[in-house]
Amino acid sequence: MVRKKRFALSTTQIILLSFLATILSGSVLLALPLSSATGDAVPYLDALFMATTSTCVTGLVTLPTVSTWSVFGQAVILILIQIGGLGIITIMSGLMLLLNRKMGIGDRLLVQDAFNLNTMSGLAKFVKNVLFGTLIIEGIGAALYMFVFIPEFGARGIWISVFNSVSAFCNAGIDIIAENSLCNYATNPLINVVTSVLIILGGLGYIVWWDVLRVVRSRSPKNRRIFRHLTLNSKIAITVTAALIIVGAVLIFIFEYGNPQTIGDMSLFDKIQVSFFQSVTTRTAGFATVAQEDLTNASAAVSIVLMLIGGSPVGTAGGMKTVTVAVLICSALATVRNKNSASLFGRRVSEESVKKAVAVAVTFLAICTASTVLLMATSNAPALDAVYETVSATATVGLSRNLTPTLNTFGKLVIIITMYFGRVGPISLAVALGSKNESQNVVSEPTEDISIG
Repeated sequence: MVRKKRFALSTTQIILLSFLATILSGSVLLALPLSSATGDAVPYLDALFMATTSTCVTGLVTLPTVSTWSVFGQAVILILIQIGGLGIITIMSGLMLLLNRKMGIGDRLLVQDAFNLNTMSGLAKFVKNVLFGTLIIEGIGAALYMFVFIPEFGARGIWISVFNSVSAFCNAGIDIIAENSLCNYATNPLINVVTSVLIILGGLGYIVWWDVLRVVRSRSPKNRRIFRHLTLNSKIAITVTAALIIVGAVLIFIFEYGNPQTIGDMSLFDKIQVSFFQSVTTRTAGFATVAQEDLTNASAAVSIVLMLIGGSPVGTAGGMKTVTVAVLICSALATVRNKNSASLFGRRVSEESVKKAVAVAVTFLAICTASTVLLMATSNAPALDAVYETVSATATVGLSRNLTPTLNTFGKLVIIITMYFGRVGPISLAVALGSKNESQNVVSEPTEDISIG
């Protein structure tokens, strides 16, 4: 008697389905009258949109968060943001460790895939550090926010501070302060600095944190050349992040300097901090201190590029990721210079890394292109606004040129699917839906040169 083959999901498919299950569960809760500020149930499609944008830590909203949702609804949104930022696999693994349950091989594989790690060594400690580090940073951020929000909102300022800190660290960009995001605090140094630091720390990635701490602890007081002893991944992530933020801020400052609708009428200091914040928030955070539709076309183009690149791997940010783009650029330069391989900081980049970078970029751009075409086919939105919207959704940024609230049913569905695909990761999606490995074929296919360029 022939036994039926047992159906089993791959670890990547489990991760994809866990996000989907979280979104659907959240949408049901948000569709309850209890979640609405008025007591009348929000239409399910809007509840699904909100659950998706929260779990995918994007920030695009069809309805104003502050006036649409009750405290219960806001709590559901906050939980979804935290789950989306850390990942359901991480949270479930953390609960297992909290209950003194050992992580099995299946659990370790799930965590390894969820964080795209190269080894299963020390995963239990890694999960503990991620959860502990996240709570500490979010707690500090909330405490600092309270200096502004408690005097302004009273006791409610505590809840606003906690919500904003979690949302900023998870790069969600959702707030419960006002319908115009953080525009009322565009020139508040504390709000700008705290929010920017939370966004950057979340976007740098956990493995960069631990690498920096490892080097700091191992260096003697007389030898503090920290950067020199970091891993290649950390060097790339830190360097590219700093370069993009600085270059982005300078370009936005130049392009918006005389624009009265944004920073044109501000003092020099305020122009600098608003430009800096715009550059930081486009790295998949989604908070806005200026209306995005008021930006010049040049600034909007810069913002689109920053959104496409996004943050760094193994963090809360989205986008193609800094390391991916750095590998692609170096590989292209190596080809132009007729070099055998790409190198960064004196280290050769593996061929496997280049292949993964190409796969991520192609899949990411394909999702952006498809969603842009579909959105433009069903709306009368200007091309720039449509591209801004779809790039923001794919890169899980959350910035919009005021297009999201005007989306029709089909447009909302397009953005919902785009946010989901953008969050679960282009490479994870390709692996989960792809066919079996073809490397087992005994006879390899013949090779033939083709014309490129």
